[in-house]
Amino acid sequence: MVVGVCSLRFALHGVFSLKEKRSIIKKITERVRNRFPVSIAEVGDNDIWQSALVGFSMVGNDRAYINSCMDKVIDYIESLYLAEIVDQQMEIISINR
Repeated sequence: MVVGVCSLRFALHGVFSLKEKRSIIKKITERVRNRFPVSIAEVGDNDIWQSALVGFSMVGNDRAYINSCMDKVIDYIESLYLAEIVDQQMEIISINR
């Protein structure tokens, strides 16, 4: 089993309230969920309207496939032009039984 985990930190330019921030994050997470087989959620910076921390993960049996899919998710999020990705951390873990 292979587990891929990624966290993305966004800078939200032109956002001046938590309501605006949550609207942007909701658009990102819903579009990613509808397009890719990942689990995604806001995982930090909940009360800071200038930035957001979003995490997503996926499980599979092929390390190369998981890596490729995670790269596609990141590219897709960037192509939405809703928020700027300022930091990303990705880890792929193989669990053998």
